[in-house]
Amino acid sequence: MKRVFDVIMAAVGLLLLTPILLLVSLLIKLDSPGPVFFTQERMGRKFRPFRIYKFRTMVPDAPRLGGKVTAGADPRITRIGRYLRWMKVDELPQLLNVLKGDMSVVGPRPEVRQYVELFRSDYEEILQVSPGITDLASMHYRHEAELLGRSENPEDRYVKEILPEKIKLAKEYLHRSSFLFDIVVLLKTFVAIVKR
Repeated sequence: MKRVFDVIMAAVGLLLLTPILLLVSLLIKLDSPGPVFFTQERMGRKFRPFRIYKFRTMVPDAPRLGGKVTAGADPRITRIGRYLRWMKVDELPQLLNVLKGDMSVVGPRPEVRQYVELFRSDYEEILQVSPGITDLASMHYRHEAELLGRSENPEDRYVKEILPEKIKLAKEYLHRSSFLFDIVVLLKTFVAIVKR
């Protein structure tokens, strides 16, 4: 049931959003040199790695210029990238990950291997399900970059404070998981984006 829902949502979403996806792709190319998409390894269900797709919001060599955490007014973020992040439009290409079966529409957000290994015992529980485009933590930490921007050591704060809370929320999702709850999370996500 969940997989059927995911495929329908991803296919319909990509179809309806095609004009926006094309416009965003054009704006990214006009704004800065480099590819339209950003890909990065994330850990999926049962620790299976996959490449996550996002619209590129940073300069092409961003990983070499800074850490894995994006904080505040990160100088690596492009002009159009700031708007895409603020409106969460950079996440839309993950609908392709859903079609491929790497992700679900709703589920715990996928993390990079480094952080998953730091909390492996927790992720042994969390990664029994496919990661998702949105979840409880996505709403709770929708201003994550701003929070980290106020820290002297953003990566340290992420590992010691924010990630443990995200793990707690991911486990809460697992315990409450149902088709109806996924619909509730989707509606709350939509409302949060519209409010922005």
